[in-house]
Amino acid sequence: MKQKILFVVLVLALLVSACGTGQSASSPVVARVGWAGSPDTLNPGTAVLTEAYTVFALVYDTIYEYQLDGTYKLDVAESAEVSDDGLTWTFKIRSGINFHDGEPMTAQDVAFSINLYKDNVDYIYLNSYTLNFDTVEATDDTTVVITLTDAVPNIDYLLSYLYIVPEHIWGEYATPPGSVEFENLEMIGTGPFKMAEYAQSQFVRLTANKEHFQNPPKIDEVIFRTYESQDVLVQSLRNGETDMIIEMPATAVQTLQDDETIEVVTGAPFAPDVSDIIFNQADPENCPTDVGGLCTGHPALRDRNFRLALAHATNKQQLIDVVQLGFATPGLTLIPDGLGRWYNDTLVDYAFDVDLANSILDDAGYLDTDGDGVREMPDGSQPLNFRMHWPSDSIDGPRMAELLAEMWREVGVTLELQAVEPDALTAECCPTFDFDIILWGWGSDPDPNLLLSVYTTEQIPNGYNETGYSNPVVDELNTQQSRELDPQRRQEIVWEIQQIVFDDVVYIIPYYSQAVQAYRTDRFKGWVTDSGKVELSDVSSLVNIEPVE
Repeated sequence: MKQKILFVVLVLALLVSACGTGQSASSPVVARVGWAGSPDTLNPGTAVLTEAYTVFALVYDTIYEYQLDGTYKLDVAESAEVSDDGLTWTFKIRSGINFHDGEPMTAQDVAFSINLYKDNVDYIYLNSYTLNFDTVEATDDTTVVITLTDAVPNIDYLLSYLYIVPEHIWGEYATPPGSVEFENLEMIGTGPFKMAEYAQSQFVRLTANKEHFQNPPKIDEVIFRTYESQDVLVQSLRNGETDMIIEMPATAVQTLQDDETIEVVTGAPFAPDVSDIIFNQADPENCPTDVGGLCTGHPALRDRNFRLALAHATNKQQLIDVVQLGFATPGLTLIPDGLGRWYNDTLVDYAFDVDLANSILDDAGYLDTDGDGVREMPDGSQPLNFRMHWPSDSIDGPRMAELLAEMWREVGVTLELQAVEPDALTAECCPTFDFDIILWGWGSDPDPNLLLSVYTTEQIPNGYNETGYSNPVVDELNTQQSRELDPQRRQEIVWEIQQIVFDDVVYIIPYYSQAVQAYRTDRFKGWVTDSGKVELSDVSSLVNIEPVE
């Protein structure tokens, strides 16, 4: 018991150390970041939450690195060559790079890592980046050759998410069930930061890799601390307990802007944020029961007319004004406006029209036969009452849920509102489909490829497709866009997919949020705020910041 108490005291001391305007020369230089979430796992293959990928980007390197200005640069590779037919890519891997445990990293580790993601279909996200990869081989210690089944337009993007892990550790976990059960708590990589301590839903402590070949940090440590209350998160910045926060309620912006020791940064997110209202459309007849699917969604959710009525009953501008205080734009599809030309700006949103919504429901046979204000299914089997859940660490979820309940009550639809711990919500969602409606969101990649695959049938069994929506036309178009080399033609296909899914009312997308983050000006300098996108937890800032003198 004494050992446990001592550990807690040491951790708390570490988290609040150097709370003044400077740190002593003998103490480590520690940057403290506050956020509302926490990594769901340290295994890159099974991670779902954005917080996990924030940590991965700091601890691991990749062949290409995506930068804040929207461009890519080679990372562990010093050169890349492609064959005339676009099917063979040859990468020269830098020599002299070591893993955090001191073992050398070679081309064999790079090839092993890519094959790890390629061969494990249970790796929901990262496996999808290898869709068109045929073989990946290390021909010597410094050369990796990737052959493709079809030429792709975005090899730099695909490889920028395939984290390099050590074969000498992961070799025994390369196949199921080990590949998905491995907790990876030591998290050995080659990146600019090393994993030091991790307590889920509490904190992540990383130490600097001062020998990093490209980006040795100027600080000694960075600690990400989880705050359950948004008010406490904001207060932690104001009282100096944290040096930077990467999320906050919109209501706090003005208060923080009035503090002369705090700088608020707003702008386009590094990973454009997509808020989505998820409808469980999984048909029990096609339920993925072999992977634990239950498919208990309310049957009305599988009716396009019902979803259309809810779209007309949703006042997006009110959600933006109240929940985001204007720091957002109305949403249309999973492809956000922050992706530029990939976003289909020709789509015309469903007008907010309560009368029209009621008319659609009347015509579809959803009537209030007992006069209690709640409509029933056309066969009278059950009322239009739905479970609405959202992650308990969501800053916006509670208020959005309340507003939607008020809006939809006007059309005879009622909601049972409940916040759910993120891991539990993931478990009930995907691929269990044991829910009705979920309020959640996505952080977008810079390329539309990943979010488009969310719509595909093949992603239903692994839970990546969170709605259970299935359309063979969309499946085929998605394959086409992933291989189309002509940028204009690819854009046309991407726009066509968005049009189909929008017409099918697969989701209601309330809004696309702006990034709103803040840091203390009296603690560290060097935060990158002028690169076109805002993400203070990006490696570009965390290797660059240094104490204010």
